[in-house]
Amino acid sequence: MIPILDSKRQYAKIGNEVEKAVCEVLRSGSYILGPNCKALEVELAKYIGCNYTVALNSGTDALHLALRALDIGKGDEVITTAFTFVATTEAIGIVGATPVFADIDPDTFNIDPKEIEKRITPKTKAIIPVHLYGQPCDMDAIMDIAKRYNLYVIEDCCQAIGAEYKGQKVGTFGDIGCYSFYPTKNLGGMGDGGLITVNSENLRNRIIALRNHGGAIRYHHDEIGVNSRLDEIQAAILRIKLNYIDEWNKARRDHAKTYNELLAGCEDIQTPTELDNTYCVYHQYTVKIPNRDEIHKMLQEAGIGAMLYYPIPLHLQKVHEHLGWSKGMLPNTEKDTEMVISLPMFPELTLEEQKTVASTLINCIEKSKALA
Repeated sequence: MIPILDSKRQYAKIGNEVEKAVCEVLRSGSYILGPNCKALEVELAKYIGCNYTVALNSGTDALHLALRALDIGKGDEVITTAFTFVATTEAIGIVGATPVFADIDPDTFNIDPKEIEKRITPKTKAIIPVHLYGQPCDMDAIMDIAKRYNLYVIEDCCQAIGAEYKGQKVGTFGDIGCYSFYPTKNLGGMGDGGLITVNSENLRNRIIALRNHGGAIRYHHDEIGVNSRLDEIQAAILRIKLNYIDEWNKARRDHAKTYNELLAGCEDIQTPTELDNTYCVYHQYTVKIPNRDEIHKMLQEAGIGAMLYYPIPLHLQKVHEHLGWSKGMLPNTEKDTEMVISLPMFPELTLEEQKTVASTLINCIEKSKALA
């Protein structure tokens, strides 16, 4: 069995450091918003290249509190992609706003700036581009639209820590960047976690209050907030892992290059498209293939941990059926969600495993064609 991700291999390399850091936290008696959390916020601000970060308990909360901090709510529209995890639109719904879907670029899987402009109405308040699978969106075009229409930009970087567009890390182009530290992410904790990036001190202070029950001063509550504080144990673990993130992202890029070479001879496989002047961090290595569902089943039976991210686009999900979207309204999104499959991708993946994955995929495609 070759898994989609094997976190045990990572732990085998850094486990001693992690255990030492966790034990120090346990002995300290400081478990919430302590020195590790504060240090992590400073270290991540430096790494990402922004003025401030605010650590939270999930990427979903990061998206939710970003919208809250920008006073987006009932009656407002937020343009985003239907090709993403539901947390993106879940956050929009939590604040009472309405998600409006724009189609994707069929090659990058990211939101198409030309489609964004078609969806703008007087109710539009923000754009949430998602850097899907670790591939940066076309931020020049998106920021140009936002400037011309006076819209906020909230970058969903939950799969893209360390990714760059024209030498600048994602999460620093828009008004707010949102990150997830879910264990499967490139920089993953050993539990839930999230982060917001901002350059505005006022926004940072508002988010700090919102994460702690709506008050900047203890027992003084200015608005309805939430409890979204990253705990010290997760902060300590993430501080250890942050030292390795560039090494791990480079390994992912090397693996992507190897996959590209191994799969180049099969005309039925479309390998990932990386835009010029971008640095994709390959949270997932996702290809497009015919007869995807049949081949996915074959791969699973052969012990290859391939995954489908995401088989049903959000505009066709039951949670959004009241919005009136229907099949055929986002043709590129709908076509790609029926073709994409993600192959095993993690820094410790071996060359032999990649060769096995690639040859098995090609064999499954050939078998599927012969049975057709």
